[in-house]
Amino acid sequence: MVDYHASNNQAYSSGGQSVYMDPREQENDWDRDLLLDPAWEKQQRKTFTAWCNSHLRKAGTQIENIEEDFRDGLKLMLLLEVISGERLPKPERGKMRVHKINNVNKALDFIASKGVKLVSIGAEEIVDGNAKMTLGMIWTIILRFAIQDISVEGSLFGFSLSVFSPHFLTDSWKDGLAFNALIHRHRPELIDYDKLRKDDPLTNLNNAFEVAEKYLDIPKMMDAEDIVGTLRPDEKAIMTYVSCFYHAFSGAQKAETAANRICKVLAVNQENEHLMEDYEKLASDLLEWIRRTIPWLENRAPEKTMAEMQQKLEDFRDYRRVHKPPKVQEKCQLEINFNTLQTKLRLSNRPAFMPSEGRMVSDINGSWHNLEGAEKGYEEWLLNEIRRLERLDHLAEKFRQKATIHESWTDGKEAMLTQKDYETASLSEVKALLRKHEAFESDLAAHQDRVEQIAAIAQELNELDYYDSPSVNARCQKICEQWDALGSLTQSRRESLERTEKQLESIDELYLEYAKRAAPFNNWMEGAMEDLQDMFIVHNIDEIQGLITAHEQFKSTLPEANKEREAIQAIQAEVQKIAQYNGIKLSGSNPYTTITPKSIDSKWDKVEQLVPKRDQALQEELAKQQSNDHLRRKFASQANIVGPWIQTKMEEIGRISIEMNGTLEDQLVNLREYEQSIIEYKPNIDQLEGDHQLIQEALIFDNKYTSYTMEHLRVGWEQLLTTIARTINEIENQILTRDAKGISQEQLHEYRTSFNHFDKVRGHHRGLGREGPGDAEFNRIMGIVDPNNSGAVTFQAFIDFMSRETTDTDTADQVIASFKILAADKNFITPEELRRELPPDQAEYCIARMAPYTGPDAVPGALDYMSFSTALYGESDL
Repeated sequence: MVDYHASNNQAYSSGGQSVYMDPREQENDWDRDLLLDPAWEKQQRKTFTAWCNSHLRKAGTQIENIEEDFRDGLKLMLLLEVISGERLPKPERGKMRVHKINNVNKALDFIASKGVKLVSIGAEEIVDGNAKMTLGMIWTIILRFAIQDISVEGSLFGFSLSVFSPHFLTDSWKDGLAFNALIHRHRPELIDYDKLRKDDPLTNLNNAFEVAEKYLDIPKMMDAEDIVGTLRPDEKAIMTYVSCFYHAFSGAQKAETAANRICKVLAVNQENEHLMEDYEKLASDLLEWIRRTIPWLENRAPEKTMAEMQQKLEDFRDYRRVHKPPKVQEKCQLEINFNTLQTKLRLSNRPAFMPSEGRMVSDINGSWHNLEGAEKGYEEWLLNEIRRLERLDHLAEKFRQKATIHESWTDGKEAMLTQKDYETASLSEVKALLRKHEAFESDLAAHQDRVEQIAAIAQELNELDYYDSPSVNARCQKICEQWDALGSLTQSRRESLERTEKQLESIDELYLEYAKRAAPFNNWMEGAMEDLQDMFIVHNIDEIQGLITAHEQFKSTLPEANKEREAIQAIQAEVQKIAQYNGIKLSGSNPYTTITPKSIDSKWDKVEQLVPKRDQALQEELAKQQSNDHLRRKFASQANIVGPWIQTKMEEIGRISIEMNGTLEDQLVNLREYEQSIIEYKPNIDQLEGDHQLIQEALIFDNKYTSYTMEHLRVGWEQLLTTIARTINEIENQILTRDAKGISQEQLHEYRTSFNHFDKVRGHHRGLGREGPGDAEFNRIMGIVDPNNSGAVTFQAFIDFMSRETTDTDTADQVIASFKILAADKNFITPEELRRELPPDQAEYCIARMAPYTGPDAVPGALDYMSFSTALYGESDL
């Protein structure tokens, strides 16, 4: 920067060689200048007056006569406050001379406090209106506050050191080309420099002065005629005028720099807002899917048939295979996006992103946990419901078989019991009828167990909520009522026969014996046929082996049963023999029973036919159970490999995240290759899913060969994919941090070494459980890298801390300062200023978000840029 004292102590030569001049000699030059050339004094009056008014207008006032209007010191003090931005002592408002002198002295003392030596300038001369001293004082103020801050190397925008040479001040500025060149260099659109002519200085000067006043807000400080009409224009007036150009362009450059900074900050904020909106939408969509899915999984409305429940199970498998996997990926991607956004916010010194209520990652994890809980409960319910319906179908079929057999047996029994045949029968016929009735009662008692079984099955169907229970109950009720009616009719007929029996004497014992033995044997055969055709349901090899063993035991009884059949048939043969021997004419049938030898043989043949069929059914079921056992073993053998593999990979990822070697890019490549090797393992998971589906379709509900379930392996696989994705994302965020902060690989290595050392120190401090020397700094760092006091510090958090400690980033104060430049030092900014200084989209972005400014100096439309800037960085930056 040009030192004021250097400016005062230098003379200027046309050769660019500076010559030292004593300040007293410069003062003498000042005196000679004013005495020898009144034209210079005129130029200085006009220039200095315009320069003062360019600053006083900011305070809403101006001067007309430079030596008169500063005599009371009031406007002089105001001028110094405006150009310095500082407060002077309170002025005295009296009209007396002493009050004016005191005010001027306060102004001169303030000038002296800025390192300026005032030579031969006293308050009395200013109060007396001494024009020479007043102009000298203003020149001193201009030197200190307008010219001193201009750098030597770039003084007055590249016109080099010769800008202050007498030749330059008299010639280059006098023809007006220098003024136009100065404007053209910084605002080329305002001046068509190639059309200017050196031989037309008046046009050149007036063009430059008019453009500067109209477009650069620089008041006209000199008249072109005065500059052209003098042999040598006043240097001080020229320097004052030119310094206004410097400050105008310097302010524009500052405004451009401030605008660029604001644009950068707003661009970061807009990008972050876009990422936040993406997160909110993705989180909302995922939560909405979970919200829609959970009620479906919690619906426990049972279906009536097995086919309908099987369809529900198939829909659930579609959900597992098709609908859920993309949502697992979305959930993982959501967490990655959230972590990346938080990293970008930290890098841009912004507050952490806080999602809308209910859309935190923890909220999503909670909803996901509820979803998986509902999913597990739904699957268990489906399988239990299928078991229940299977049991119901089995019981219902058993009920129908027994009911059909019973109804077939009871058909015609009421008519038989109500007939009056004994009224016209002979004694032997009556006795035969009585024996027949006794046989019927025996048969009736034998069927009692079946009726009770039918009632018991109906009761169980009711308890298991069988959908067709009304028809079952109606049929059971009809059977029970009919059974009661048969009991009553049987008792009534016995009484009638017994009354008649007294009149009847003989009975054929052989027929009776036949009937007595044929009835239970016939009932046994019917029971055997029923058992041989009975449906069965088993779930493992042991159960089917038990049925096979029972069937073998049944077959072992067949020889004894066949002997009983032959004995019964022998009775009938004996009857035929006796009748033939005694010449008895038989009616053709046993009077005591409807069971004929033919029917016995027919049923016996049926039993013999059903036995091998039962053998075949049991062997087929045995093969099915052996196949199921094979499915169990096949799933278990693969699951016992996949389960430990997933566990091993999880442990390897844990070690990799600790033992990171090489550059971040190397680590990222290695991790992605590692991730690809994991993804390539996916066919093994798919194979397990296929095996698991075959197990479910076979209705296999247990597996003693493995402790792994498909659910456990599925969750482990999803956790493995999520963990490697998170580890890759952590490396990507470290690369993002490194590139954004300009961290070298060596610095990153140093950070890793420092982090390891810091981790040891942290463990040592936690082990001591007390504070010691240096703990304050340690606790300060811990408060930054572990704000929640969780006890866990990640390497990413440590990098962020080190980057903030060593890297300069934008702050709220810097953004406020940039807006203040665009607002021309006002405490507010207008929409017009924002639209003029910023790109359209970013200007409108600010206007839409800035609150109205309500300060005492507010104007219509004023906006509060201070609160807006602090809000960009959050309350923590205030």
